[in-house]
Amino acid sequence: MAHLPDLEAWGIFAKVAETGSFAQAAADLKLSKPTVSKAVARLEERVGAALFNRTSRRLSLTDTGRRAALGAARLLAEGEAIEAEATLQAVIPSGLVRISAPMSFGVANLAPLLPELFAAYPKITIDLHLSDEIVDLIGGGFDLALRIAALPDSSLRARHVCKVRRLLVGSPTYFADRKRPQSPRDLAQHACLSYTYVPNPDRWRFVRSSGEEETAVFQGPLRANNADALRPMLLAGLGLAVQPEFTVSEDLKAGLLEVLLPEWTMPPISLNLVTPPGRHRPVRVAAVIEFLVKRLSVAPWALPECDKAEAAIQKPSAQASGQPH
Repeated sequence: MAHLPDLEAWGIFAKVAETGSFAQAAADLKLSKPTVSKAVARLEERVGAALFNRTSRRLSLTDTGRRAALGAARLLAEGEAIEAEATLQAVIPSGLVRISAPMSFGVANLAPLLPELFAAYPKITIDLHLSDEIVDLIGGGFDLALRIAALPDSSLRARHVCKVRRLLVGSPTYFADRKRPQSPRDLAQHACLSYTYVPNPDRWRFVRSSGEEETAVFQGPLRANNADALRPMLLAGLGLAVQPEFTVSEDLKAGLLEVLLPEWTMPPISLNLVTPPGRHRPVRVAAVIEFLVKRLSVAPWALPECDKAEAAIQKPSAQASGQPH
């Protein structure tokens, strides 16, 4: 019967190859340096070849070592992932989770969920960064970001939560001395307020149930990079705007705003949870993700169609196509 591979030794070898130092590998693995040296020596005896070139000042991989290092690194990563998954249910989520979210959405829809989140996970702490700009998750050290947009191709991992309607809205007082638009093209004659963090802030594309499409091209008195900045103008009857439903739902219920051109729709936008690449997430991050998906996917403004499948988005791209509000 063939002997089992020395998996522990291959894991130790992978760490030495990664750090370029027996002493550093021993420190990282919380082992003694002799233990690390003996593990590598065992492997070299088994394979019948040196894995490292050693001098008093320098440690480098041999040709055999270089070829073995890639497989050993994969083996170590798989072993760590298996252990993490196996103990996931037994570990109490704890520690810091850094979250980025759009400003208006974060204040109105994410912050109200935090008391319940902390009640469920009292050992978790949150660092919440609110900005409509798309942050660099890896460079900024974020564990999680909420993105409300069509996602770009990238190496990030995405969890789709739900889709959100975009509505053309205005105050009834706006039409006190104006004719209502009969089609999207009529919006060129109206004061339209626009959100700047989209690819084309001066045009809106609408689709009719029949499949007919129209694009409204306009110039308005106000452009802003945050939805809340448009609301006073809307309520004062000084303009029209396209807003995500979660931004205007309360004003619509109160009759302060109304939906215009209801027979025309805009493509809905997606609410996604995005995390850095990598197979394994810390338990605290996984817990926060599951909590937010469960709560946000059933929000009053969430469209019923929800695809909770997780996907890895390939092909790096530097810029997203727009992150509304």
